[in-house]
Amino acid sequence: EFFGRPASTRSAQAAFPQARIAALAECGTHALFDAVVGPRDISEVSMMRTLVSRLQPGMLCLADRGLYGFDLWSQAAGTGADLLWRVKRTQRPRFIDTLPDGSWLARIIPTSGKGRRSRQAVTVRVIDYTLDDGRDIEQTYRLLTTILDPEQASAAELAAAYHQRWEIESVFDELKTHQRGPRVVLRSKSPALVQQEIWGHLCCHYAVRTLMVDTAADTGLDPDRISFVAALRISRRSLSHSSFSPS
Repeated sequence: EFFGRPASTRSAQAAFPQARIAALAECGTHALFDAVVGPRDISEVSMMRTLVSRLQPGMLCLADRGLYGFDLWSQAAGTGADLLWRVKRTQRPRFIDTLPDGSWLARIIPTSGKGRRSRQAVTVRVIDYTLDDGRDIEQTYRLLTTILDPEQASAAELAAAYHQRWEIESVFDELKTHQRGPRVVLRSKSPALVQQEIWGHLCCHYAVRTLMVDTAADTGLDPDRISFVAALRISRRSLSHSSFSPS
C-alpha cells in the first residue's frame, strides 16, 4: 500500500490510508505556493529537503523546532532566503558575542553525518525569550536566524514575526475543515489519482486565496480580515452558475 495507514486503537490499522503533506505558505495571504505530497510514514524533514530548495532571496522562512538540523539549515540558507527557526533548548550553539538588543552571535556545527569534522561551522544569531500565555509554566523559546545585524531586524521584531508561523495551521484548517469538509475521504483509488486529487484541492485553495488578495487590494483591507469561508461559498456559487464549453 503506497500511502500507509495509521495505527488504530480498535484494530491493527485504520480504515483508510493517509497521505502526508508538507507545504510552504505566505503568512500574510495564506497562499500555499509550494508543497510535497507523500506517504504518511515519510518524515517531515525528508519532505522539507525538497521544499527548502524552492526558497528564494527576499523570503523569510519560519519553521518549528522539530525541523531543525544542521544539513537542512545549511541547505535552506544556501538558497539566499533568510531563516528564522525555533530550536530546542537543548540545542547549544557556540557563543561568539552578545549584541545590543540581547540576542547573541554563535556558531553551529554538524553533530552527525559523514565528514562532519571537516565541515565548516556556520555563524547564526540566537534569540532567547519567554512567553507568558497564562500557563503555570512560562513557555521558553530559542530562535536561530540568518539575520545577523540587529539594525536590520531587532530581537523583539523577530520574536513577533516568528509567531506568525501559526498562520499555516489556519491554512490547513481552511483546507481540511472548510474546503474539503471534515471526515471527507478522497474518492480516488490509485496513488497517482489520489495525488492528483490532493493537488486539485491545493490549487483550488490557491485560487480562492488569490481572489481574496485581489479583493483586499481593491478595498484596502488586510487579507486576514476577509473570511475564507465566505469567499469559498461565493466561489462555489459562482461556479455552479457557470457553463463550460466541451471544447
